[in-house]
Amino acid sequence: MSYKILFHPAVGKSLKKLPDKFYLRIQSKINKLAEIPRPSGVVKLEGKEAAWRIRVGSYRIVFLIDDKAKLIKIISIGHRREIYR
Repeated sequence: MSYKILFHPAVGKSLKKLPDKFYLRIQSKINKLAEIPRPSGVVKLEGKEAAWRIRVGSYRIVFLIDDKAKLIKIISIGHRREIYR
């Protein structure tokens, strides 16, 4: 029952800007989301209907989950001080 992962076009630019040590950790978390879309530590964001976030050190991954279509769409990745702006 694995989910398909899609990326918003802007996420590619965000990934290129990440420090190497966080890039690998973030990539690992995204791959794990395909198997378990709501692991422990995932929080539903207030004010956004279907948005969720997961912490990776001082970085955040914000994503949408569509259970019917078995789809996870990564909408943004960034440092915690910038991600919610």
